[in-house]
Amino acid sequence: MSSQGHGNKVGVYVDVSNLTMNGGFGMRYEILRQFACRGGGYPVRLNAYVSFDDARARTDREYKEGQNRFHTALRDIGYKVILKTVKWYSDDSGSRYGKSNVDLEMGVDALLQSERLDRVLLASGDGDFVRVVHALQSRGCRVEVMAFDNIALELRREADMFVSGYLIPNLLPFKALETPGVWGEINSWVRGMCVSHDKGFGFFRYMVKSNDELWRIDNRDPLSPYANIFFHDSNLPDNVDYFRLPDRNLVFEFQISEGTEAGKLQARNIGCIKALT
Repeated sequence: MSSQGHGNKVGVYVDVSNLTMNGGFGMRYEILRQFACRGGGYPVRLNAYVSFDDARARTDREYKEGQNRFHTALRDIGYKVILKTVKWYSDDSGSRYGKSNVDLEMGVDALLQSERLDRVLLASGDGDFVRVVHALQSRGCRVEVMAFDNIALELRREADMFVSGYLIPNLLPFKALETPGVWGEINSWVRGMCVSHDKGFGFFRYMVKSNDELWRIDNRDPLSPYANIFFHDSNLPDNVDYFRLPDRNLVFEFQISEGTEAGKLQARNIGCIKALT
């Protein structure tokens, strides 16, 4: 079966702890499922690998109940929850530290199940998955990687497509915003990247919708899922050096507003997320 078009058999493998600790806290897993299965894909596997501190759960009721609610919510939207128990060790000074690495289980599962898959989404920024990406590609799978912060550069390069989780519509809530609006509409909040910059102004590109045409980055293409929006340097936050723009290692969040000209839009209330490095 082709790796493009309708009917793709999809496998999603989520390194929950890696995402949570690297910008993805609060991620909406149902949106991740929708993104992975865009274009009519069918989710053959939806695996979420979760670290669980069994020792803490025996003494911390709030932790245990919170984790159980989270696992139940994942199962309700179709994920298989694979628990990896935290193991505790002591270093030379006697200090205890916990370890729970899901790399092996996640990589083995993806490889064993890949013969039934056309497309695999690895949700992790861990560079240990580079070899897994190679092996999956060798077996004929298209491999996509999604993560937020601290993504291994080699993992981004080896994937057939890397997508920042910040840029997927509605995947990650906006902090301190109770009403971000409907993504892409006037007065709503979205996230994007600077794709061009001149003296005093530039343009952000943001994803309006997720589909199988993500490669169509020219927003003039009627099939492109992207839109470009104007911004003025005076609206950039203080921590951004506009002389270095465009910088693909920066993600911006902003409000879509009416521009100074009728029918034109402009980005305002701009914030910057240092991501992808």
